[in-house]
Amino acid sequence: MAEETPHREDLPLKVEAILFAAGKPLTVHEISRALGTEDWKEVLTSLKKLHHVYSSRLTSLEVARAGEGWIVQVRKAYLPTARTVAAPELPKKLLKTLALVAYHQPVLQSRLVRMLGDTVYDDVPRLRDLGFIRASEKANTLELTTSSRFAEYFGFETTDRTKLKRLLGKNLGLPEPAPEPDVPEGETEGGTPASPPEGSTPKEEGA
Repeated sequence: MAEETPHREDLPLKVEAILFAAGKPLTVHEISRALGTEDWKEVLTSLKKLHHVYSSRLTSLEVARAGEGWIVQVRKAYLPTARTVAAPELPKKLLKTLALVAYHQPVLQSRLVRMLGDTVYDDVPRLRDLGFIRASEKANTLELTTSSRFAEYFGFETTDRTKLKRLLGKNLGLPEPAPEPDVPEGETEGGTPASPPEGSTPKEEGA
């Protein structure tokens, strides 16, 4: 049973607690659901208040927008310090794979293999374990995108994929990437019809 609408006085504190515990960007509606309230406008007001309060404090943290959500995160100026314990330095090979995922996302793993070779099959699981990329099944391969941790760790002020592409393109001197072609359902990336599920019998023409 959802709890009653939180008192206005302590709502910013509850919103702050939820953001801190989540450790990832949450939308206004996700925060509202966690609080058990439908008054998302009050939640948005609290987020803006928190943003102002953190901005006026002498602190290494901030409450900021991250794509379509909000997050409590380390300020950009203090990220190098935080990274000394946040995660190990990534090998250049992994960085190259991660950069290509970020630039071309959403990108198929099979496309990355054509770019970088079979080492991608080792790189992708490692990057997923580190929390930098997400993967979902698509046709006979995986579709890869970066996570909010990628943006936070490398100091990007957005998790919007289009904006990330532009930022990376500008930094690397690369042109705007062409959109990844959709793979029709039931086909592999190369256009070959996928094999029917085991045990199923294809329908005869006209059936």
